[in-house]
Amino acid sequence: MNIYVGNLPYSTTEDELKNLFAQYGEVVSTVIIFDRYTGRSKGFGFVEMAVQREGETAIAELDGYLFNGRNLRVNMARPRDERPRRRRNDDWY
Repeated sequence: MNIYVGNLPYSTTEDELKNLFAQYGEVVSTVIIFDRYTGRSKGFGFVEMAVQREGETAIAELDGYLFNGRNLRVNMARPRDERPRRRRNDDWY
């Protein structure tokens, strides 16, 4: 199960994210998204959990959870093709 984690503190590491979710089950992978130009965290990432039920429990427990001073937004990640297109400088991409 792939999980979106938003509103992460910019200083969060992938190991910290993994440890947070590992309380609820087996974590397959964690990824924090970084801006390609600045190298700074964008404040969100993804966690992949091995068992769907454990992922659902993690979502229920961690959505709104105060983590290093920020309330996390946690939900099931949507596949790329389901996300709405964003507008940038009057061009669609």
